Parts: sequence; C-alpha cells; structure tokens
Amino acid sequence: MSDRSLRGMRLGAQSMESEAGVEPAARQRVEYRTEEGETVFVVFAAEAEIPAIWHTKTGKEAKLVHGEAKAEEPGNEKPVRTHWDMLLERRSEEELEKTLADRLQQLRTARGDAV
Repeated sequence: MSDRSLRGMRLGAQSMESEAGVEPAARQRVEYRTEEGETVFVVFAAEAEIPAIWHTKTGKEAKLVHGEAKAEEPGNEKPVRTHWDMLLERRSEEELEKTLADRLQQLRTARGDAV
C-alpha cells in the first residue's frame, strides 16, 4: 500500500464543469475621459444603466464620451433624520430641559454633591 499513492482531486480547486455551450452575457464597452485627457474603458452588461461620471483608479472623475448623460432628478431623496430630530418628534424641548435637570439632580445626590 505504501508504494501506491491515492489519486484524487483537490476540493474547490478545480471545477468539473466545462465551458462548452456556455455563452457569456452581452456586454458593452464604454469610454470615459478625464479633464487631463486620460481615457478609461469600462465594460458593462448590455442592459446596465451607464453612469455619466466614473471615478478612475487614480481618484479622478471621468466623463462619459459617447452617449447621453441623464440629468439627476432633485428631491427624490428623503432628508436625513438625526437623533435630535427623532427625539424632538417624541418630546418637547421643555420636557427635555426638565428631564435633564431631574437627572442631573439625581446624579448629584448619588455623588453626595447635592446643593
């Protein structure tokens, strides 16, 4: 048994499926250009929405060369609600002032600093 080695496959390293009969999805190659003249090509699916601006690997903004840039519709986004906004939906400022004063008094009493 020691002179023979067991043969097998590594798990996850190789696929048993072949590429025969598989057609890749339709694609389109889109060109973007920065203000400095740097050209960037990006491949998208054929049915994908093409963004008007693409950020390059160097961090520059590149604009779409061919095609229409869609105007963004303002006002579709909800305004950001902060913690303070949500608190004011539940309590008035007078209630919050009173609650703060009560809590501070309790804290001072617990420490022995009551005045």
